[in-house]
Amino acid sequence: MDTLDFFQLIVFICGLCITTPLMGWYIARIYDDKNPLRLPAFRTLEKVIYKICRVDPEQPMHWKSYAWSVLLISIFGMVSVFLLQMLQRRLPLNPQNMPGVEFFLALNTAISFVTNTNWQAYFGETTMGYFTQMAALTVQNFLSAATGIAVVAALARGFSRKSSRSIGNFWSDLTKAVLYILLPLSFVFALVLVEQGTPQTLKKYVTATTLEGQTQTIPLGPAASQIAIKQLGTNGGGFFSANSAHPFENPTPLSNFLEIFMIFLIPAALTWAFGKMIGSTSQGWIIFGAMMILFCAGLTVSLIGENGFNHVLNVNAPMEGKELRFGTTGSALFATVTTAASCGAVNCMHESLSPLSHLVTMFNMMVGEVIFGGIGSGLYGMVLYAIMAVFIAGLMVGRTPEYLGKKI
Repeated sequence: MDTLDFFQLIVFICGLCITTPLMGWYIARIYDDKNPLRLPAFRTLEKVIYKICRVDPEQPMHWKSYAWSVLLISIFGMVSVFLLQMLQRRLPLNPQNMPGVEFFLALNTAISFVTNTNWQAYFGETTMGYFTQMAALTVQNFLSAATGIAVVAALARGFSRKSSRSIGNFWSDLTKAVLYILLPLSFVFALVLVEQGTPQTLKKYVTATTLEGQTQTIPLGPAASQIAIKQLGTNGGGFFSANSAHPFENPTPLSNFLEIFMIFLIPAALTWAFGKMIGSTSQGWIIFGAMMILFCAGLTVSLIGENGFNHVLNVNAPMEGKELRFGTTGSALFATVTTAASCGAVNCMHESLSPLSHLVTMFNMMVGEVIFGGIGSGLYGMVLYAIMAVFIAGLMVGRTPEYLGKKI
């Protein structure tokens, strides 16, 4: 590790500590029951969406109605993504004339993207047309992440409200998450990626002649817009098959750092937002602190493994399976963050990581990916651990277990 590597790590951790309360305050204000934050430009669009969808945002929902709404949007998303893949040949924006996706692969992909798993059993360059990438996969990246934010808002209301049976309106929470949080951040991040060299075009693939006189097809497409929400929404499904190891998907060391940071931006902020919404920011900082301690411990072990001496290869900091433009530190940081956040994005081949780094990535996944975790899922997963700990501790000392004023 050199000075630049240490600087990258310090900026990452300090930046996360700075943006957490700022972004958390913004999210908490959006979902504030008494004085919600409303931006005029987005407020107008929000009203139009409610009118078109015939949704009453003020209609309170019982937890059962809220849960059914979450299930409904998931089923609708799965069916939509599945049909768009099957009908791909007949859809516009398919300059490479990609055929319809095979039935079981389309079903696999639809379920994967709806559940924010983003497991990919296909090569994006040779399987998906531009319309499918934009209308199916990118849209679902927004919806799955927004659903996680909405569930956190409902969870916070459940803890903070004393007598009300309502936990909010899911359709309103979902719309706010997309319009006020995910869409603006994704737009700005996509512009940065374009500036760094990520393609954003609807032109067909380019055929180039190599120095050896052979022809090579260079895939293009609206990649930047999908990659932005892929990272920001802790989705992970890449536009290209090599994911963030691909030079078009992650062109420079700066884009690599930003892609890593964007994975943690909202999950970390949700801890502070949760504390603010329940009336105790200290609770949010406690959850954030627990996550940060576990993350820093895992990152330290991973860095030792990647930058130490490999006795099998007989070399220091082996680069096999990694991109030279990122180095071992950039690869170890990405691997630790993406597995901690349940994000499927990768910038190196994890099978090439050292045994210690493998240990860290497996640990991050085996604890339920609650070390910041996916958007929403990481927070309520950690809250579940807290409830279990309080319950067991209460039984041990012989008193009624309580968490945030609620008897367990």
